[in-house]
Amino acid sequence: MNIVKTALHTSISPCETSIQEFHSELVKKQGDFKNQHLIIDLYKKNNVTIEELLLFLGISSQIKDNGMSFVIVSKEIFMDKLPEELIVVPTFIEAEDILQMEAIERELGF
Repeated sequence: MNIVKTALHTSISPCETSIQEFHSELVKKQGDFKNQHLIIDLYKKNNVTIEELLLFLGISSQIKDNGMSFVIVSKEIFMDKLPEELIVVPTFIEAEDILQMEAIERELGF
């Protein structure tokens, strides 16, 4: 897994051959990313399925319960088929925009 930390967030992208392997590794290391805004970058992965995206729902919920943001970048978007709790956007720039918007919402108490 490739990990890039910035002042605003941590982005993580898979090196593994499958999304399932990446998810399993991320779950094992989830404690390392506590209190960090996460961007999961699956943009280079082709043919990502709804089921694969839904694997990250539990991690997303835990991160958000800690007052942080969690966004997935993927070319495959299934907006009408994914729960609201899972934010998936098509570009990295949009993911950073979501993090900024959520930070503003937290500051305003929403």
